[in-house]
Amino acid sequence: MSVRSDFSLDLQLKLVLSEAVNPDVKVALVSARDHMNSGTGGHRRGGKVLIYLLEAARQRAADVGEWQVVRLVQDSLDYAEGRILQPDFHERHRLFQDGVRNKRLEKYVGNMLGIELKYLAEAGREYVQEHPDANVDDLIAHLYLLSEDARFLDAPEDRPGRYRLLRGRAEMAVWLQRVLQERVDIEDPAEAARRITTSPGAIALLAADTEGQMVLRAAELHRRSSDLAALRKVVEDPTASEHALQRALEGQHWIFGGRFVGEAIHRRLVPGDEVDLPLIRHDGALHVIELKRAMSLVGPLVKKNHGSWTPTAQVHDAVGQAVNYLVGLDENRHRLREDLGIETRRASAMVLIGHPLVQPSVPEESINEALRTLNTHLNRVEVLTYKELIDNAERSLGSTPTA
Repeated sequence: MSVRSDFSLDLQLKLVLSEAVNPDVKVALVSARDHMNSGTGGHRRGGKVLIYLLEAARQRAADVGEWQVVRLVQDSLDYAEGRILQPDFHERHRLFQDGVRNKRLEKYVGNMLGIELKYLAEAGREYVQEHPDANVDDLIAHLYLLSEDARFLDAPEDRPGRYRLLRGRAEMAVWLQRVLQERVDIEDPAEAARRITTSPGAIALLAADTEGQMVLRAAELHRRSSDLAALRKVVEDPTASEHALQRALEGQHWIFGGRFVGEAIHRRLVPGDEVDLPLIRHDGALHVIELKRAMSLVGPLVKKNHGSWTPTAQVHDAVGQAVNYLVGLDENRHRLREDLGIETRRASAMVLIGHPLVQPSVPEESINEALRTLNTHLNRVEVLTYKELIDNAERSLGSTPTA
């Protein structure tokens, strides 16, 4: 938070000091002013120290019952922390013009009020002409909505010096804010909604999208991007267990591509075996994800064999485990279809194992190529590293994979 420390605050504190009676209160106020004026090159100091000193002065005044000083020091704090604007601060304490009210500000406020009232009168006349059956309550409700829309006016680039107020923007902004709050993890959904609704280009797109699918798709892309970043963090953690990887992947079947419609509820499908991540394809068949360690994998992914990189034994062992799952599913396909409604006759599997950084001496492309070569000789099982899976998912979101 930026703390404002300027000539106006220094002058106001001087006036507060003239109101103080108790010596301890005076000392506290002097300490605050001394801190402000201790800067170099004519610059005043602020920061947390100034806030602390002002709060201390306020407490001293409260302790001895100097409530007028308490109120004045509170104004000092509000001004320093930006809760009181400078024109209001000047007017409230008559810092200039020898205590006479600022006629320029008075005239400015009067002109602004006159413009607002004129606009309301014209808007009210227009509404009554368009709605001859409207009553007073309808008119007041209409004017209230206009006041809400005014918070989202914009300045058209093709009309310098002019501003545009579009009806219904406030309602759209509230809707957008709710969507962003519920679906997107951002710090200030209200500010994001304001930026969208005051952008002419965004307004045109949203106006053409009557069901709001564009915003929902954008929100979903943002959520997926955040989930993918969280998954990458777990994958790149050298201490992450298979269970941690499983938790990070749960509920994110989209990462595996558009072939899948969701996750199966049951994992213990065959006696003695529990599937790590059971997915359901569009054709209703089961797809088994077998999870091995990523960065915490012990041993290499590939080895040199007659001048070429080939998968190591632990990769083949993981493939053998996936094949055993498929055999068990085939043997129990009738029971699974009747009891659980899961089709396993055409089931397939994927093995997720390792990360290129486990074997930094081998180029990433060489590791991927070795696994792809293995995949061409497998029928129902595919082997991928976690990094290749995440990179593919990032490409589906239109992002450039992280190196």
